[in-house]
Amino acid sequence: MRLLVTAVCFFSLTTACAQGKLSPIANKAAAQRYGATITPASAKAQLAVVAGAEMEGRETGTRGQERAAAYILSQFKAAGLQPGANGTWEQHYPLYRDSLETGTLTTGDRTFHFGTDFYANVMETPDAAIEADVVYAGYGIVTPDRNDYKGLDIKGKIVMVREGVPAGVAREKANPAEKAAIAAFRGASALLVVSKSANRFRLLDQEYLRKTDIYKNRDTSNRPGVYYITPATAAAIMNRDSAQAEKGLLPVQSAQPLQIRFKKKDLTLRPSNVLGYLEGTDKKDEIVFITAHYDHLGIVDGKIHYGADDDGSGTTAVIEMAKAFGKAAREGYRPRRSIVFMTVSGEEKGLLGSDYYTSNPIYPLAKTVVDLNIDMIGRIDPEHEQDTNYIYLIGDDKISKVLRPLSENVNNTFTRFQLDYKFNDPNDPHQFYYRSDHYNFARHGIPVIFYFNGTHADYHQPTDTVEKINYDLLARRAQLVFYTAWQIAMTDTKL
Repeated sequence: MRLLVTAVCFFSLTTACAQGKLSPIANKAAAQRYGATITPASAKAQLAVVAGAEMEGRETGTRGQERAAAYILSQFKAAGLQPGANGTWEQHYPLYRDSLETGTLTTGDRTFHFGTDFYANVMETPDAAIEADVVYAGYGIVTPDRNDYKGLDIKGKIVMVREGVPAGVAREKANPAEKAAIAAFRGASALLVVSKSANRFRLLDQEYLRKTDIYKNRDTSNRPGVYYITPATAAAIMNRDSAQAEKGLLPVQSAQPLQIRFKKKDLTLRPSNVLGYLEGTDKKDEIVFITAHYDHLGIVDGKIHYGADDDGSGTTAVIEMAKAFGKAAREGYRPRRSIVFMTVSGEEKGLLGSDYYTSNPIYPLAKTVVDLNIDMIGRIDPEHEQDTNYIYLIGDDKISKVLRPLSENVNNTFTRFQLDYKFNDPNDPHQFYYRSDHYNFARHGIPVIFYFNGTHADYHQPTDTVEKINYDLLARRAQLVFYTAWQIAMTDTKL
C-alpha cells in the first residue's frame, strides 16, 4: 500500500514539477513580517530555559523531562494554540525501567552475589526463584557434527556451559543467545555461562549495573535466564577448583542443587509528546507537522548533559514558530491548512516518542501532508567553519518531488542559505536520514524535511551548552522552516 501511494505521488508531483507549476509565495510581505518576529534575542531567551540547569538534561522519564514539557506547553498556550492531543497538551505513552532488588546464586552454605561473582543482563533476564540440579554440557553446542547434549537429561534443570567454541566450530555458535535457545528447547530452567571476564563487573558501578535502560515493550515470555559466572563460582557449584573449571574439567552433574534468586522492581514511566494545534481555514483537515525532540541525555556520571544544540535548539525553534504563526492568525493571517507543533520525548532512546505518535496518531496520517523536523540548528560543524551560511537538508526528495523545489524557492526568496544535501545521499555512512523523528513520518509515506547543522565536538557531551550557540544562525534557520511551513500551509499545492 505504501509503495503504491509513493509511486502515485511520484508520478503526479514529478509531472507538476516538469511543467514548472511552482506556486508563488503566499502573502509574501506578511510571511516576512511574521518570520521576522523570530529573533536571536527571543531564541536566546527560550533556550536559556529549555537547556537550563533546572531541566537536568531532560532525560526521558525523569523530573527534568516533565519540567521541560510543562514549560513547552505553557509557551504553546501563550502563543494562542489549542491543546493538540484530544483536548490536552500531552500525549503520554508507556516506557519501562527495572532495577534489581535480589540477585544471588546459592549452593550449600555458599552464596554468590550479582555484580561480584556473576552477572546477568537485568533487562533481558526474567524474575526467577529456581532450585535445581546443575548439568554441565561442555560448550552447549549442537551442530550436524557435534551434540554437547547427547545423553543428557536437562528438563527442569540448570545448564552450565563454557563460553566460546572449540576449534573447528564456526564462531557464530559462540553466541550466548543461541546457546540459551538450544538449552531452552531442551527444557532447561536457566543457563550458566562460565566466563573468565565475568569478574570484570566488580569494577563497575554496582548501582548502575542493577538498573535497566528505558525500554518500550515488556518481555512477557518465559524464557530461561542467562547468568555469566566466574570460573571460581563454577568450581564451587561443581565442587572442583578454578583451574579445572577454566579448562572445562567438570562433572556432568552437581553434587547438590543450586538456588537462583533474581527479583526485579518494575517501574512504569509516562513520558509525553507535547502538541499544540493551530486550526486552519478552508483546508483545515490537512495537517502540517513541525517537530523537534525536547529530550536529551540527562545526568550522566553526575554531570548534566544540557543538550543546548541537541535538541534544545530545535525545541526553541518550534516554540518561536508557534508564537509567530499564532500572532499571524490573531491578526488575520490564519493558515489554510492546520498546523501541529509537536515536541517529542524518547528520541535519544530510539525515536520512541515519534514512533508512539505515528503508531497512535491523533490526526489521520493520510491527511498529514508534511513533517518539518528540526534536530540541531544552533551550531556550526567543522566542515563549514569558513562559510557558516549553511544548513543540511535531509529527506526532502525521498517521497515528494515537489517539496525540494518548494523549499529551494522559499530559501531563495527569504533566507538564502547554502542548502547542503551531503547527508541526503543514500550511501551516507552516518545514515542521518534514519536517526531523527522525521523518519517515523517518512516510513508512513509522509513527505519530510530534516533540518540539521551537523555534529561537532560537543555532541552528546556535557559541554553542549547555551553559550556555544550561534543565535543569529539559529533564528535564521528557524525562519527558513517557518517560511517553508507558511508556504505549504497557505497554498493550493498538496504534497
